[in-house]
Amino acid sequence: MNHTTILEETELASTHFTPGTGVVRAFMDKHYQHFNSRETVAAAKAYEAHIAAGGKMLVTLAGAMSTAKSGQILSRMIRADKIHAICCTGANLEEDVFTLLAANEYQLCPDWRALSVEEEKALYERGMNRVTDTCIPETIMRHIEKRLIARWQKACKENQRYFPSQIMMDVVREPDLAQHYQLPADYSWLLAAAEKNIPVFTPGWEDSTTGNFFAARVIQGIVPHHQCIKTGTEQMQALVEWYLKNCNVGTGKPSIGFFQIGGGIAGDFAICSVPLIIQDLEREDAPFWGYFCQISDAVTSYGGYSGAVPNEKITWGKLDTATPKFMIQSDATIVAPLMFAYVLGD
Repeated sequence: MNHTTILEETELASTHFTPGTGVVRAFMDKHYQHFNSRETVAAAKAYEAHIAAGGKMLVTLAGAMSTAKSGQILSRMIRADKIHAICCTGANLEEDVFTLLAANEYQLCPDWRALSVEEEKALYERGMNRVTDTCIPETIMRHIEKRLIARWQKACKENQRYFPSQIMMDVVREPDLAQHYQLPADYSWLLAAAEKNIPVFTPGWEDSTTGNFFAARVIQGIVPHHQCIKTGTEQMQALVEWYLKNCNVGTGKPSIGFFQIGGGIAGDFAICSVPLIIQDLEREDAPFWGYFCQISDAVTSYGGYSGAVPNEKITWGKLDTATPKFMIQSDATIVAPLMFAYVLGD
């Protein structure tokens, strides 16, 4: 197998970058004029306009965006006040930290499509968990698990309850952790989110490596009980309260925008907060989402959410007829960094 370390790839990719030159933006304006490329530029311009008019933006992360080191540019967007909340899978939450601490031990499999079942088993026996072309070492997962267990035990002892993201933020900010960084701190979107104190929601966290750790340690009695971690419905309540606080009711400014990467629970959980407010809480003064963009390579099919076109969301009370709507059918690992670079003026 042709293996390459993530560090070698990072060294190649991180050279010759000068922020603020506007080269990416100018290139996109010149060449991205039709089809998905035109939609990409239009969505980026509408994103800018939304923020400039006083609106805030929630970004959802599905797929393996943290594995793809999207934190490099997400952290810049957060620090530039272009992202004000994140809703992500548990995998994206933990993977941001795994990558920060173990990038040198990751391995690339450029020939991943051609791997035999025997080669896959060999990776398993070496403790290398493959995500498409990237293998994540089991060792980093166990390093983080030890720190998480200590946090969970402490929370149980003190009768305190936290969201999974709050626990992970505390771990990533532990003073002795920085010595283990194998990437610059600026690669971590979670560190940026902690620094800017923006909320991070992780619906379905139990469907993740760290969520599995937690359940296993409760079963074993190592962590006394489940109650130190807040439930998904408590996360929904926190999201609803955040939305109502930040959606500019009665101000004439745009409500919160929704930038969706992929589909799945990260997107569906967050976008449902608005119909909950309007239909279930009967808050008729609350606005719909004020901007919508989704990047997905899923196609519209029978009952599929990830490929559903934006207009379908009107029928569910999520978007209004006048909401700026964009659907970019492409690979988010390609499109999202370009859009964010455009918004940042690169």
